[in-house]
Amino acid sequence: MNGRPDKRAIASWAFYDFANTIFSMNVISLYFALWVTVDHGGQDILYSIALSGSMLAVAISAPVFGTISDQTGKRRLPLTLLTIVSVLTTALIGQAEQLWVGLLLFVIANYCYQSALVFYNGMLPSVARQSNVGMISGYGVALGYIGSIAGLRLVEPFVTDGGRSAAFLPTAILFLVFAIPCFLYVKDPNPKPFYVDIGQSFRTLKKTITDASDYHVLLKFFVVHFLILDVVNTIIAFMSVYAHKVIGFDGKQITSFLILSTVFAMLGSLVIGWLVKHKGTVFSYGLVLWIWLAALSLIVLSSGETLFWMVGPLAGAGMGGVWVASRAIVVELSPPEKIGEFFGIYSLAGKMASIVGPLLWGSVVWLFQDTQTLKYRAAVGTLLLIAVATKLLFNTLKKQIQTNSAQIEQ
Repeated sequence: MNGRPDKRAIASWAFYDFANTIFSMNVISLYFALWVTVDHGGQDILYSIALSGSMLAVAISAPVFGTISDQTGKRRLPLTLLTIVSVLTTALIGQAEQLWVGLLLFVIANYCYQSALVFYNGMLPSVARQSNVGMISGYGVALGYIGSIAGLRLVEPFVTDGGRSAAFLPTAILFLVFAIPCFLYVKDPNPKPFYVDIGQSFRTLKKTITDASDYHVLLKFFVVHFLILDVVNTIIAFMSVYAHKVIGFDGKQITSFLILSTVFAMLGSLVIGWLVKHKGTVFSYGLVLWIWLAALSLIVLSSGETLFWMVGPLAGAGMGGVWVASRAIVVELSPPEKIGEFFGIYSLAGKMASIVGPLLWGSVVWLFQDTQTLKYRAAVGTLLLIAVATKLLFNTLKKQIQTNSAQIEQ
């Protein structure tokens, strides 16, 4: 980690973010959900179970992978292997004729995609070296947003010609091609002999969670963060289904809608970042929650395309802003010597929300399955209630967050 920053390694690391968001946008947010519910007539609950099941497996194994990453210093090989498996299974989804085969392939692809991020994030300190870690991370985030738009545009012609099944092979190829520089040019600085204490990884996680109980305000904020991520992750997974089945958007309209949302996610990140600096974390996070309340209300009220188009900018801005503001609050409330531990719980809250939110959506749609589009409005209405509860809970924390932040700074 000594010496000047390796610009080639930095660019290669950042381009992996460009690569993996192509998978995230094309598979998770758009084509696979519609492949299940429209092309194969499957119920939303099937996609919910596949998505939540893969994320549960990630939540269980992530501490082990984190231990492997830290104890061995070997990150490039696991990242490469997990990415290649994700690429291969993604490519095969479009060839699957039976729904259960496609669901199984998706579970494997998403599990490997999500697990690879443990090793990818662990590369950041060695890639940045003496540079600003936040700035290098920002390069990755920015390229990620660009990658999601590029992936949609590059794959769209294949879908136009061959239907949604034709989306998965080119998505897999793009994922692999843009990930290759990271495999080649981001090296492990100090690899060690392979030794892993799996028990220790779970003991560390248990200790981190136990220690968090001494920080009541931070623990309550993690509950707030978990609740709003239930909303965010579910919207990411099912908005394309809602746009198609309730609003009547065709494939090109959905693509344009997602691109519009992504552009505003970029803008939202910048604006909320500026507000965090000049107005504080409490104001900024509260604003993000108001944005989500407005977006969800518009979704429920939208009876046609005109009003629904306004949802894209709002949801995008809320999506980009929620990460910026929440990370800043965790930094404010965490003692410097425990910041890594508490970001571990922060990450765990995100994974758990990726399990609960989609299952909640699928369950509501299944319960109201005989009501045509009402079942989808009921699902969004449920998310709106969660957002309202989140805002009310956060309101009770405002003064405590400000007080605790001031105490930690002293």
